[in-house]
Amino acid sequence: MPLIPATIVTGFLGAGKTTLLQRVLTEAHGQKIAVIENEFGEENIDNEILVHDDGEQIIQMSNGCVCCTIREDLRNTLQVLAAKKRKGLLDFERVVIETTGLADPGPVAQTFFMDDEIAESYLLDSIITLVDAKHAAQQLNDRLEAQRQVGFADQIFISKADLVDARELDALQHRLRHMNPRAPQRVVHFGEVALKEVLDLRGFNLNAKLDIDPEFLREDEHAHHHHEHDHDGAHCDHPSHRHAHHHGEGHAHHHHDDDDVKSFVFRSERAFDPARLEDFLGAMVNIYGPRMLRYKGVLWMQGTDRKVVFQGVHQLMGSDLGPAWGPEEKRQNKMVFIGIDLPRDILTQGLEQCLV
Repeated sequence: MPLIPATIVTGFLGAGKTTLLQRVLTEAHGQKIAVIENEFGEENIDNEILVHDDGEQIIQMSNGCVCCTIREDLRNTLQVLAAKKRKGLLDFERVVIETTGLADPGPVAQTFFMDDEIAESYLLDSIITLVDAKHAAQQLNDRLEAQRQVGFADQIFISKADLVDARELDALQHRLRHMNPRAPQRVVHFGEVALKEVLDLRGFNLNAKLDIDPEFLREDEHAHHHHEHDHDGAHCDHPSHRHAHHHGEGHAHHHHDDDDVKSFVFRSERAFDPARLEDFLGAMVNIYGPRMLRYKGVLWMQGTDRKVVFQGVHQLMGSDLGPAWGPEEKRQNKMVFIGIDLPRDILTQGLEQCLV
């Protein structure tokens, strides 16, 4: 049986997760999707859609989707669904999991890698984060959970943008880019997102493509032109952050230095020594793993003509050989680390010491 792709939908209270899921469960999109909804969430899928008796945990929808509320833990729910699919009792092609608004998506993501039984049935496709433009600045200031949700994202959807002015929206997008430069951002209305923008994003695929928001790099190259590796926006000169210092314009212009979740990009045009790099990254993950949300890289390793692709979530790290470097292609290392108060200097110095 092929692996069942799974998508995690996260976002703070009121960001539009339920609206998005209601569309999945009711729209005639022709896909058979199992939606796993955390019953302890603050905003359950509308009960008019899910009329069922309390004994029933799994409901077949009129459009062929399946809705399942979590009564035990996620692992058990995933096992039950996979077993029913194998026996032909349920027909679905993929799974979408909604976390509660206060949840850290990390442990949900780890379930797909740490549990052998789950890993044999499912493939984690991506983490999608919805951000409420009207309340995001305050939530990001006050709640580490909201920052973590942004840090984990493979795709960010910004909702309620019509409730803020262009300047506030620009400041928010800029801030989100500094927290997570590898997640594309899209402004959406009322959770109306085409399913193709939610499914099959391959955020956890080990492939040789490492997307980092080019605007993020451009800004930081301007700020740190004398360091090829020095990219986390600590001295960013974007107007939204200058306002924070001079005009006291409130939360929309909160300086991103204050965010616990930050990212930085390391780049080098010298090859890595494989043994040294493995030892160093192993030590970093051992010490800082719980604070390392997502990290990914395309690496030039001494001794191989192929790219080495690596990525990780918390303490789980994996790498794989990618395609060969092209004859005209410039060989370089490009890595992005997204985490909570990561010791950027230690990481940068350590990585430089691993270069040949």
